[in-house]
Amino acid sequence: MTPAEVVALQLDLYNARDLDTFMTLWADDAQMFEHPATLLASGAAAIRERHAIRFREPNLHARLVSRMVIGNKVIDQEVVTRTFPDGPGTLEVVAIYEVVDGKIAVSWIIAGTMTLD
Repeated sequence: MTPAEVVALQLDLYNARDLDTFMTLWADDAQMFEHPATLLASGAAAIRERHAIRFREPNLHARLVSRMVIGNKVIDQEVVTRTFPDGPGTLEVVAIYEVVDGKIAVSWIIAGTMTLD
């Protein structure tokens, strides 16, 4: 798969809350950061744990606004619907993925404005 296909599939699996298949797209030593360098999760086990919690949210859904690909980097602009501690709402997100050998090796998240319903 191309980097864009890997990221597109992981978004579909995120929305389907298919944790096992979702995790097949992440490298064993993958890392997630809040951009630019705040480590959120290191390694597949930590990424799985983070998403297992998120996937329990009944209204979880990420809507792709735009996607740009530069080599093995894929940049998604999304609007994510979630259940936040203060209640349901949406969050603007830019997610940057580095894909190596068909797996997501690194992701960086830039969170924008959160809006409560």
